Amino acid sequence: MAEKQTVLGRIAQLARANINALIDRAEDPEMMLDQLVRDYTNSIAEAEDAVALTIGNLRLAEADHAEDVAAAEDWGRKAVAASGKADQLRAQGNAGEADRFDNLAKVALSKQISFEGEARSAEPMIASQTEVVAKLKDGLVQMKDKLEQLRSKRDQLIARQKTAEAQSQVHEAISSINVLDPTSEVARFEEKVRREEARVAGHQEIAASSLDAQFEELEVDSEAAEIEARLAQLKLGARTEPAQIEQ
Repeated sequence: MAEKQTVLGRIAQLARANINALIDRAEDPEMMLDQLVRDYTNSIAEAEDAVALTIGNLRLAEADHAEDVAAAEDWGRKAVAASGKADQLRAQGNAGEADRFDNLAKVALSKQISFEGEARSAEPMIASQTEVVAKLKDGLVQMKDKLEQLRSKRDQLIARQKTAEAQSQVHEAISSINVLDPTSEVARFEEKVRREEARVAGHQEIAASSLDAQFEELEVDSEAAEIEARLAQLKLGARTEPAQIEQ
């Protein structure tokens, strides 16, 4: 009985365990849940063996009780039959045979009383065992439900952990391509392109300046030529003007 009470107490303790509180106190929740799953699985297996043994003993006791009750009823019927036969023989004047059947009836009644006593003495134990078995079965159901909760919590925890890791990887990837970061590869490449564009623009400006200078020289040459032409025209005009006056 003490062993049964120990099993019942252990089942009740495990069934009352607060999973959330255990997780909150654990340094490594996933490892703790894995260990709890193993412990619960082993405890359930041990408890099932103990409960099966208890149920087996109860069924044997119930079978013995049923046999005692049946035997008591059978001896009761035999006592009635022997007593009736004795009464019949005595009515016929056969006292010797009547006494023998009365003695048989007494033996049958003694057997009946013995089996009734055994049946009555077994009934409290059977009632107690029946109550224990009911509690053990209920505890097993609770333990199995708790085991499913543990497995579900473990799966949820692992899923959350993987999600967090994925989010962290995405965040790191985004941070690594931040174009606003002057030290990033993209920013350095952009700066390189800008410098190349500036160099090309500088060459274009130099080329444009050289071309303008050439045109300016051309304009200067043209102006000098015009001056020379006009000077020559003035000189020519000066030479021909007096001759016209003389005429």
